[in-house]
Amino acid sequence: MALREVIRLPHPTLRRKAHKVVDFNKDLQQLIEDMIETMRDEPGVGLAAPQVNISQRLIVVEYPEDDSIPDAKAKVFVLANPDLSQVSDEKEKEIEGCLSVPNLFGEVERSQSVTVCGKNRRGQDVVIQASGWLARIFQHEIDHLDGILFVDRAEVLYRPDDVPDGEYV
Repeated sequence: MALREVIRLPHPTLRRKAHKVVDFNKDLQQLIEDMIETMRDEPGVGLAAPQVNISQRLIVVEYPEDDSIPDAKAKVFVLANPDLSQVSDEKEKEIEGCLSVPNLFGEVERSQSVTVCGKNRRGQDVVIQASGWLARIFQHEIDHLDGILFVDRAEVLYRPDDVPDGEYV
């Protein structure tokens, strides 16, 4: 495993639509391991391949499946070619940040629950039901695969010293 450099705006890879993952070979497995290590080192709760300058539809997320349970153990999700097959009509505004946009946070409205379809690290179909912060993280990371950053969706932007109290992703 190796740490990968997280690219930052205005790097052009961040604005491109990523390519579909077609080979679930050892190179992809190495990329997945590197992305997990990089995400943890940064530290973050999610990372998309374009953020490490790889234009592939691949994300890793580490967050509890149910954050309403105190001290719930985080789970690592690896998804290739993820799509939001369902999004709830119920929306919520929360503060987000991004490893590729340091020192900036924004108030972003997202669906409170989502259904994510994709492939696991071995190429098998996966369906994940997510709500709350986990749903927000999936939406944020999938946006990266389409060249969309949270600053594009933010209604209000903040510098670190101006972020309202509370949790943010």
